[in-house]
Amino acid sequence: MPQPTFKLYSYWRTSATYRVRVALALKGLKAQEINVDIDAGEHRSPAFLAINPLGAIPALIEEGQPPLTQSVAILEYLDEIAPEPPLLPGDPHGRARVRSIAAMLASDTHPLIVPRVRRYLTEAGFDADAWRAWQINWFTTGLQAVEQKLAREPGAGAFCHGDAPTIADICLASVTAVMKVFKITVPDIPTVDAIVARCEAMPAFANADPMKQAGAPQG
Repeated sequence: MPQPTFKLYSYWRTSATYRVRVALALKGLKAQEINVDIDAGEHRSPAFLAINPLGAIPALIEEGQPPLTQSVAILEYLDEIAPEPPLLPGDPHGRARVRSIAAMLASDTHPLIVPRVRRYLTEAGFDADAWRAWQINWFTTGLQAVEQKLAREPGAGAFCHGDAPTIADICLASVTAVMKVFKITVPDIPTVDAIVARCEAMPAFANADPMKQAGAPQG
């Protein structure tokens, strides 16, 4: 059966694009990446807004289909069309748990540190130091909450749920990958740190590193 043909509208630094890169690699799928320079405002161009009216990256287009947006929705779509290896557990409670952890990261943490938030806060008077303090606060709040959940619940194993990576691990690694770009660390998260290290040892995660992408700063 032929593989679907994908185009991925991406940017090197975005946590959400990282998630889709990882999932594509885990599934053995490929996509032609089309760079949308967020720093240059290309995500607000009429051409891209026709693809995603929110102007958010990424967008995945399968030949003959309308665009898919929102990274977690894209991950679930890829999991449905290419079921191996599975990115969600087989039982309803396990799937809900993985989705819950993913939402803590992709819905409750990541959206607070995206460029549109920085732009708004800067216009409201935030300087560089205030913005960095904001980033540190919300990365810390989110990851320490995930740490508590992982450390307390029996579902965690080598990864967030069991001993194979799921959507939860992809979302977790996506947040820490962007933290490295910003040179931010969060203390007192040993379970999170161990899981991320296991993720980063896998080629699908290692090759999605923002600093390895086209357009990333060199040196």
